Amino acid sequence: MLHNLGSINLDHFYRVPHLVHPGETLASRSYHVGLGGKGANQSLAMAMAGGQVCHWGRLGRQDGWARDRLARAGVDVTHVELVDEASGHAIIQVDDRGENAIILHPGANHGFIRRHREALCDAARPGDWLLVQNECNGLPELLECARSQGLAVAFNPAPMSDTVLELPLDACELLFVNRGEAAWLTGLPEESDAQVLLEGLRERRPQTATVLTLGSEGAWYQSGDERHFQPALPVEPADTTGAGDTFIGYFMAAVQEQRTIHDCLALAAHAAALGVQRPGAADSIPSRDEVERYLTRQSST
Repeated sequence: MLHNLGSINLDHFYRVPHLVHPGETLASRSYHVGLGGKGANQSLAMAMAGGQVCHWGRLGRQDGWARDRLARAGVDVTHVELVDEASGHAIIQVDDRGENAIILHPGANHGFIRRHREALCDAARPGDWLLVQNECNGLPELLECARSQGLAVAFNPAPMSDTVLELPLDACELLFVNRGEAAWLTGLPEESDAQVLLEGLRERRPQTATVLTLGSEGAWYQSGDERHFQPALPVEPADTTGAGDTFIGYFMAAVQEQRTIHDCLALAAHAAALGVQRPGAADSIPSRDEVERYLTRQSST
């Protein structure tokens, strides 16, 4: 089982010709509200990939539909708590090139207290996976609890901040980072070559496996001296929101199936490539059947 203590947000999407400039007022071409939050997206992606995932989260009582959406997809929502406060939410601009800019308000996602962490650690079993991101509070205590319980921790330090550098990252078995996050963790320039970033990550976290996602430049897996590369797929992105979350959910589902690293990367990359061709975050995540058909088509060309 994978336990995901993660954010659940309401995503407010605005389609714009370009990302708004300082001092500019810009009319949007369309607007809609959808399920989001890195935690919810990753749980949803893992469930749609066929994985077993239990989500631990907090959501405003008026937004219970979001919990129902996760449940319908196959996520165990036993530990998604409805509370009398505002849900986390994000304001997302998406431009004509598919690029996005996001303002995030944590809301209920920052209301985790000791009893939540203790309940999770009591429910998990040694050898279970714990997946976390940087959109919820209480991570230092949670990571220490997970280590003491013998859980395998996968961490996606997004949104990145200096507080991540103070976390007990040696409790993590697997890190998912993009170029900017890798540069922040290593102190290297963001424009550094992928090999330089990987070497920097290995020097600082020699015991931790890393997945480095680079968008159109593909993705890398590194563990000690072992490295695997997954090329990017040739697609025209319509909206990159949630692509990284789709990749992580599918990758972890493949890990749960005990697939090879090559297969984990390939499955995740094809899922993300399908997702970026659709608008939205949670709404863009493809089903496992779609991804398998896409894999088959790509392997035959």
